[in-house]
Amino acid sequence: MLTPAPRTRDGRSAVVPLVIGVTSHRNISATELAGIRQHVAALFGRLQAEFPGLPLTVLSALAEGGDQLVAEEALAAGARLIAPLPMARAQYAADFPDTPARARFDALCDAAEIIELPLAEGRARTARFDAPSGHERNLRYAQAGVFISQHCHLLLAIWDGKTSDRLGGTAQVVNFHLTGVRLAPEERRRGLSHATLLGVDSERLVYHIVSSRVQDDGAPQPPLRPLQTYWRSGEEVRAGEQPMPAQFHEMFEHAADFAADCVNYAKPIEACVAKNAPAADVLGRLFHIADWLAIHFQKRVLLAMRTLYTVAALMGIAFTVYDNLPAHDYMIFVFLLLFVVAGVVVVTAKRRGWHRKYLDYRALAEGLRVQSFWRRAGLSITGDAEFARDNFMQKQDVELGWIRNLMRSAALESSLAGTPVVADDLSNVVREWVGDAGQGGQLDYYRRKGMLRASTHRRTEAIGAAALCVGIGISVVLALMATRLSTDVKNWLVVIMAAFSIVAAVREAYAYRKADKELIKQYRFMQKLFGDARAALDRAADADERRDILRLLGEAALAEHVEWALMHRARPLEHARP
Repeated sequence: MLTPAPRTRDGRSAVVPLVIGVTSHRNISATELAGIRQHVAALFGRLQAEFPGLPLTVLSALAEGGDQLVAEEALAAGARLIAPLPMARAQYAADFPDTPARARFDALCDAAEIIELPLAEGRARTARFDAPSGHERNLRYAQAGVFISQHCHLLLAIWDGKTSDRLGGTAQVVNFHLTGVRLAPEERRRGLSHATLLGVDSERLVYHIVSSRVQDDGAPQPPLRPLQTYWRSGEEVRAGEQPMPAQFHEMFEHAADFAADCVNYAKPIEACVAKNAPAADVLGRLFHIADWLAIHFQKRVLLAMRTLYTVAALMGIAFTVYDNLPAHDYMIFVFLLLFVVAGVVVVTAKRRGWHRKYLDYRALAEGLRVQSFWRRAGLSITGDAEFARDNFMQKQDVELGWIRNLMRSAALESSLAGTPVVADDLSNVVREWVGDAGQGGQLDYYRRKGMLRASTHRRTEAIGAAALCVGIGISVVLALMATRLSTDVKNWLVVIMAAFSIVAAVREAYAYRKADKELIKQYRFMQKLFGDARAALDRAADADERRDILRLLGEAALAEHVEWALMHRARPLEHARP
């Protein structure tokens, strides 16, 4: 009897898994099974060696053939096995009429965490033990294939490489994963794959093991040969023996960084999560983890920036003193020491990725915030989880796909937890998410942040104005008393004037790096956006209209955060050198 796979090798729940989906032919040639099994085991071994901080999770529908083969190898590798069944387990068992196949299916089900997929919207539900047949059954398989594709980070395809019109077949699932082409007219009308209307994710990766099939002309599509392996992504194809494409390797490395940070700061994170999110709220807990880490690295970034710009000001003043006051030649050594301090700060921040982590984790937190509130509001596209991830940061580099991947696995955990799609009253969602000015929610947050940024900007302008006045005043004094002042006094006045100018210039550069002016506009825009949404929600006639407003609000909030991320990525910390 197979034993259930642990969530991780040490039995703890994994915050950041590497999810491998499976799609495969059922009638694989028996002569190739051993070779395919070796390739699958080798792939799992490679992934575990390259990304030890990302526990493997395998999604398999447990159909005969490759689905079951991969599931067995997953359990042997210590991976977690999740089985999204296309219908109720009792109905699905009709696919395994002979005793050995049924026993194998039952053993794998006992070792897996099972999700009995709900029917897509608009489909009539049959009795639990009345197994669907014909086209209805194929639709269920198509739904399972879409679910696996939309929740995995890497799709493992055991496939002959041939195109096919068979609904829910391996060829269609691979094509859907790589191109976003939906599987059937029914799904297009009902929105089974509605998320792809927003464009295909650029981070979709397939590991293809070429197989033959037991049927007439069952050989692979020429020039493919049995047991060859390939990495496939969009138009790119490379041999499976080669390393994973670099952009995907970097993407998974960033996910591993997040997992490592979750471990490194486990105690304060757990205290925050325990205080703010119920244990059953998977999305809420992950949001608070990402939010805590984003705030933590934001503090690191701000500390580094303040240190750099303070050092820059002191360097300017030290060099001015050295240049104008011969009695203080030692200031050149102070200048050099400050230069070394600045270099250490820059190198430390860059090596530890503070700036990238702050932006990435903030992006993840904002995506999870929308995803969580959408789910609580009952907003769903496919019946399993809302797809905030599929319209979030689509224009970013592929390496940021790890953010959407983590949102996919969070949605998967929500499905496993059995949390109903409508889990909360809409009024609670509106109060906590939108809120009122001065009474919590994002509306109050943007109001406060806008006021704070405006106050900071006024201080920057005041410092600049003061420096200008001092400079003009000293210039006037020097002009009027040029013949009366000693050289030392003149030099000191020049140093004072330069010091004020340096401080003002550095303060202005610091404000630019933080994008104070742009953020004031953004916070005011977001305050108006949430204010208008709150007014529209108060006027809404029914719950469906309120959900439509919340959907539009979430999409607008995600789009605006993309602009925020782009703006800050254009001003990296490591370029803020004195």
